[in-house]
Amino acid sequence: MSKLLVIGAGGQLGQCLKVVAERRGITEIIFPAEQDANILDESGLNELLAKEKPAYVINCAAYTAVDKAEDEVDLAKAVNETGAANLASACLANDATLIHISTDFVFEGNEVKLLKEDDKANPINIYGVTKLDGEKAVASILPAHFIIRTSWLYSEYANNFVKTMLKLGAERDELNIIADQVGTPTYAIDLANAIFDIIASSSGAYGIYHYSNEGVTSWFDFAKAIFDISETRVKANPIPGSAYPTKATRPAFSVMDKSKIKRTFNIEIPYWRNSLVECIKQIKMQ
Repeated sequence: MSKLLVIGAGGQLGQCLKVVAERRGITEIIFPAEQDANILDESGLNELLAKEKPAYVINCAAYTAVDKAEDEVDLAKAVNETGAANLASACLANDATLIHISTDFVFEGNEVKLLKEDDKANPINIYGVTKLDGEKAVASILPAHFIIRTSWLYSEYANNFVKTMLKLGAERDELNIIADQVGTPTYAIDLANAIFDIIASSSGAYGIYHYSNEGVTSWFDFAKAIFDISETRVKANPIPGSAYPTKATRPAFSVMDKSKIKRTFNIEIPYWRNSLVECIKQIKMQ
């Protein structure tokens, strides 16, 4: 496989890429420390890419604090848009293909339908706006790009919904979970495998792709599955989103159509609950 470089290596997906690279025997891959791969430092990125000469750069770096982004607009914009543009420019100057991770939050999510890559993006929070602007920046600067939109990312690493539910479920007798926001969880290990499959294909079918696990669920049903699989004894109560107001509005329905990525790269996508079983097994082994 060609030489690879991961930006944002210390985050959840970056850690999963490291694990999956080891499992797949991928050795030509670099995971620089954050201070050596700051996406806000365009000249530093150019120096890094000129030195390492990767064929592919995987961008896992992002501002993902959805509610805080409503107040920290400039910071979210700097990381998610300017940072993405800096990286695309560095890839262009150094003849590298960019795999850039985006989100289902670029959609409004006000219709019950599977969202395709060419459906209109109309984000309803600052995080979604900055991620969409990042997509546009990448596409306008660098022809050789794959933008992968994903959703509800979790794993045995970093902070995420699964680990939070396991922690709260062990501490409390009862939890209220939002039941009227619907989407699809994504096990970051599965996403990491898909990214390596795209690279291994050596395809020039650049553009936007959707990837999450298969199936559809609500946050409430996701939490119930976490408790059932982990045998956590806690009462879960379904509540409407209106009963738990947040600074940022979330899409009500953001289930993405994965036909394009499956067809183009011959990728088999696991069902969300099966992947959740595997993740909880790994967490229990830690």
